Amino acid sequence: MAHAETRFRTAATLTCVLTAALALGGCAAQSSAGGTAPDKAAVDADACQRNQDAGTITYISGYGYSASAGQLDVFLAQELGYFDDLCLKVEINASGANGQQLVASGQAQFTALGSASDVMLAAANSKNLTAVATYGTTSPFSIFGNEKLKSLKDLEGGSLGYFINLTPIASAMLDNAGVDASKVEMVKMTNYDPTVVVRDQVDAIVGYASNQPQSLKAQNLPFSEFLPEDEGVEGTYNVMEVNSRFLKEHREVAADFMRASLKALQYCLDESDACIDKLAKLAEDNNQGAAFPREQLARTWAVESEWVRASKGGHPGVQTEAMWEPEYRLVEKYGNVKSVPKIADMMDTELVADLYDGDELIWPEAGK
Repeated sequence: MAHAETRFRTAATLTCVLTAALALGGCAAQSSAGGTAPDKAAVDADACQRNQDAGTITYISGYGYSASAGQLDVFLAQELGYFDDLCLKVEINASGANGQQLVASGQAQFTALGSASDVMLAAANSKNLTAVATYGTTSPFSIFGNEKLKSLKDLEGGSLGYFINLTPIASAMLDNAGVDASKVEMVKMTNYDPTVVVRDQVDAIVGYASNQPQSLKAQNLPFSEFLPEDEGVEGTYNVMEVNSRFLKEHREVAADFMRASLKALQYCLDESDACIDKLAKLAEDNNQGAAFPREQLARTWAVESEWVRASKGGHPGVQTEAMWEPEYRLVEKYGNVKSVPKIADMMDTELVADLYDGDELIWPEAGK
């Protein structure tokens, strides 16, 4: 399964409502019809047949119906018919669990993770995974806390909550701020309500900047927040991974899956309200509406869409080794792992980059 940061992201915003929702309907797969007749497809007959012959492509959502790149775009590609246009049969599992295990074992083909750290930390145990897209160069984490905190140094003598374990990003933030971690009480959280920091139950929490702090803002509650960039810490935002064997055997098919997803991602960047409307309806239709209400999805995408736009990769999803290097060093120092594979061994930098011609995502001529 995904390691600390992905598991944290899933856990850190889960509520009993989400747990019930997942039990009721989150695990139900949704399928694109596939099998589109060549004369109705955007691709030519040969490409259509190639994509159909690859069979069903299963995507595992990293966190239900979250409005996050690498997730909402897959849902929207299906809803907007982009997978059908490319003759791809896609099945989506929105349970948000065991994505890496299922993809590594070949039971699924694609899954989304919270950052490059997840890929790095899992690489020792998951040899059959390749990262094909990184959606941003802004670390999604923040440390948010009681308004009395004026700097991270103020945590000395206080408490810091975390989920699963302290992420390399958070460790680096504390270190760079000169915090003596031995003077901070580390508390493993079981309550995902961000208002605990307002009520002084814990001084601060390592959170996800687009979620918990945004909830506090929406409630007009006073709090303090410290971002990785405030402490000179660089990271990445969301990564798409594919089964390495599938990528090797069906590279053009994998490229078309990403092509359709990235076309939907651009739709969500350009038409955010319509995109969120569709995603919220999907969540509602699949018994996750209470866990992913429209207002929450809108708040999340308002933040995360800017992370996509600000990516040093340029075009959405395009990744380079240089983008991962700062976080790679953090994982080596704070990740509590014996060794980390070379960046080049964990990613494919060409698959998504080759989908762009200048500033435009290449869409088949037959679809024009």
